[in-house]
Amino acid sequence: MLNLTPLKAFNDNYIWLIQNPQKFHCAVVDPGDAEPVLKWLAENPQWRLTDIVITHHHRDHTGGISALKQHSQPRVIGPALENIPYLDLPVHDNQTLELLGSEFNTLLVPGHTKGHIAYYCAAEQPFVLSGDTLFAAGCGRIFEGTAAQMYDSLQRLAQLPDATLVHCAHEYTLSNLKFAATVEPTNVLIQQRLQKVISLREQDMITLPSTIALEKQTNPFLRCTSTELIQQVSQHQQPLPQGDPASIFAALRAWKDTF
Repeated sequence: MLNLTPLKAFNDNYIWLIQNPQKFHCAVVDPGDAEPVLKWLAENPQWRLTDIVITHHHRDHTGGISALKQHSQPRVIGPALENIPYLDLPVHDNQTLELLGSEFNTLLVPGHTKGHIAYYCAAEQPFVLSGDTLFAAGCGRIFEGTAAQMYDSLQRLAQLPDATLVHCAHEYTLSNLKFAATVEPTNVLIQQRLQKVISLREQDMITLPSTIALEKQTNPFLRCTSTELIQQVSQHQQPLPQGDPASIFAALRAWKDTF
């Protein structure tokens, strides 16, 4: 069974360290900075870095590749549709790949960037590496794709099993939940999650991973059919968006951009 550990980087990034304890092989996900990874490897010399997994091309996810490549020549896996430094294994949608002795499936989830890839592992405890597409209680900004693409990408991730652990790349949960509480003020589950996250952040503790089930209950971007949410968006957005969920999502994302 694979183990996942967050390594903090920059102000709010997480580099996920994936470990196979049987072989003492490990991989890192989206190493925007090599230093946290190199420090961990120096403190744990029995482990060998065999792979680097990239979700998208932004510098805060790729900036450490060069130094790590020089350290142990790990294989670099990343989206074929984006310019990833030192890319060894370009991946497209719906591919199966072997990583650390486990099988992963690739999901093309455009919106944040055009070629963003999420990686799903259907293990005994399934998990997804969602990068900057699906956050805890939120979603990424739309930089290169369209709102319709991002909506479809989130719907695709929402179809993963409810027990799937969501390992995203940033500690944005508190601000995301404050927005969620604004757009669904009577959602008790959002209020409960917000209080829990406030407590965790006061202790400088991580709020991840989440689960797909929890996201469907408390993430406004997965709840675009909620009556209360639609009412709140309609009051905030003028002219009123069309009633379909994708249009509600577009208005909701625009609102969050200025929240």
